[in-house]
Amino acid sequence: MQYVVEVNNLSRTFKEKVALDDVTIQLTPGKVYGLLGENGAGKSTLIKHIIGALQPQAGSVKVFGMTPASSPVEVLSQIGYLSEDRDLPMWMRVNELLNYTASFFDDWDRAYAQQLLEKFHLEANIKVKNMSRGEKARIGLITALAHRPQLLVLDEPSSGLDVSVRLSAVG
Repeated sequence: MQYVVEVNNLSRTFKEKVALDDVTIQLTPGKVYGLLGENGAGKSTLIKHIIGALQPQAGSVKVFGMTPASSPVEVLSQIGYLSEDRDLPMWMRVNELLNYTASFFDDWDRAYAQQLLEKFHLEANIKVKNMSRGEKARIGLITALAHRPQLLVLDEPSSGLDVSVRLSAVG
């Protein structure tokens, strides 16, 4: 069976702190998975390995059968990613951010991005630095979704979103 994500015996330490200890998981296509655990449990560290931001110290990570750190373009072009920090360029306006992000994806769906802007009640002309925490979370979701990725990776996706937005995002 072809797994979307396959992690085998992954371990990672930071100085003397064990972040991941012999983690093995296989994720199949067409399902939704969640990582649950306390702060510091290694959830974000595992995600960083999946997107290729970290290379394994021990073990292996494959996404779509490829090693993310060795094939970043091939892997990341199929992933929609939203970090827990949002990492948005504060000096851009929303429409500039969407155009900028679109330049990285051949399959960017401008009509879908516009639909999401309207659904999330975001203004295209507002500067990111002037947005509320919830608005930043929503524009981050749009940048992760608008190229219709094969794999969507969200780190703390509901942080900053109110209940009505959480419900409209899934409904």
